[in-house]
Amino acid sequence: MFLHCELLILILVLTLHGQVHTGEIIGGQEAVPHSRPYMVLLEVRTDGKLKHCGGFLLNEDFVMTAAHCGANHSSYKALLGVHDVHNRADIQTISVEKKYPHEDFIGVKNDIMLLKLSSKANFSKDVKPIALADQGDDFLPTNCTVSGWGRSVQNSIYMTNVLMEVNVTLVDSEQCAQDNVYCSEGETGPRKGDSGGPLVCGDGKAYGLVCALNPDPDAPKKYIYTKIPDYRSWIDSIMKP
Repeated sequence: MFLHCELLILILVLTLHGQVHTGEIIGGQEAVPHSRPYMVLLEVRTDGKLKHCGGFLLNEDFVMTAAHCGANHSSYKALLGVHDVHNRADIQTISVEKKYPHEDFIGVKNDIMLLKLSSKANFSKDVKPIALADQGDDFLPTNCTVSGWGRSVQNSIYMTNVLMEVNVTLVDSEQCAQDNVYCSEGETGPRKGDSGGPLVCGDGKAYGLVCALNPDPDAPKKYIYTKIPDYRSWIDSIMKP
């Protein structure tokens, strides 16, 4: 699933057939409630239809997610401080004022977007931002975890009620590095509903965001994460005061 053959084929398939959807924390477990206070549940409404994506809080004004989570005419609401989606007593719900998808986004390439909140997030023990990996963090990180409210059972049509998490191991791939992504493989990982959630590694920083899953059922499962260090200049240019 790489550019230069497999990834190029995947991009063409996803672009032509609109199959860029990931999610489902498969093989994971429930996160300790509010242990990931940077997590954001996004409600995305397009043409009257509602879907969900993951995201994560960068500061009191901005949320990061995947560019494929929505379209030009989509509207967004960011839910902060969520663990159980049915318990919304202390959740902050903030609409999105402006979206900044990467200008060169196509398929799984440059799949990153910033969302400017219409009002500032109120930080608390349940709502806090996460630091991003720096541009110089070009080594392969270890002890990484992804989390989200996507489907936790294969072929289920329902998202989970509570935040789930799973450990993933990144593979050392020169082609992944060239394509500005991290890759992991195996039976456990994110799928439908978890797009845009963070890849958090050993030092507690967000190194990537959930982007895509190889849709070929006969191939080993491979997961792609947009590589945040390669986009720090772009991120900082948008978030600067």
